[in-house]
Amino acid sequence: MKKYFAEFFGTFWLIFGGCGSAVLATAYPELGIGFAGVALAFGLTVLTMAYAVGHISGGHFNPAVSVGLFIDGRFNGKDLLPYIVSQVIGAIAAAGVLYLIASGKTGFDAVASGFASNGFGEHSPNGYDMMAALLIEFVLTAFFLIIMGSTDKPAPAGFAPIAIGLGLTLIHLISIPVTNTSVNPARSTGVALFQGGWAVEQLWLFWLASIAGAAVGAAIYRFVLANNDK
Repeated sequence: MKKYFAEFFGTFWLIFGGCGSAVLATAYPELGIGFAGVALAFGLTVLTMAYAVGHISGGHFNPAVSVGLFIDGRFNGKDLLPYIVSQVIGAIAAAGVLYLIASGKTGFDAVASGFASNGFGEHSPNGYDMMAALLIEFVLTAFFLIIMGSTDKPAPAGFAPIAIGLGLTLIHLISIPVTNTSVNPARSTGVALFQGGWAVEQLWLFWLASIAGAAVGAAIYRFVLANNDK
């Protein structure tokens, strides 16, 4: 069970740190961290937890990553569903704690604020439509799985969390204006449930695009880029 708890706590930290920075610190008067700060927060959460518990569970913290690594042949299929369940529960728990904290501010409204949820159309931070959201989530998740190649045995040992954390930071720098950045169905689900309106209605896109992108990225790495003689 340790690996499932590791995925729970790792995903909790990812959502609490990343979405927490967006909800609590993005527009703080005069000292707000902005998009760049949120992007860095997401990268740092993955980097720190990958070092902390990656040796226990592999440090997925993302259903799309688990699916991709299964397709790449580096993850046992019997663990796929328990990993995804652990990740989603961790995301919901983190969003719940964040909601309780955010509710301590007078006037807080998760529905009106969006609660760091992912969205498209009128709910995109900069008004991007559904096709733009679908495409960017698909492409960036595919590249995130290619970046996960840094965990492969021939790669330099010990540096994978840095590559993955910086990769996730870059992904957020690119796509926060488009969708608020998902590339992680658990991340999208946790906060959407507390937003409770349009975020739940649009949640399907962030599962579909991320899982499909992960599958394609993993297949590209496995069949095109990986050293199959290792």
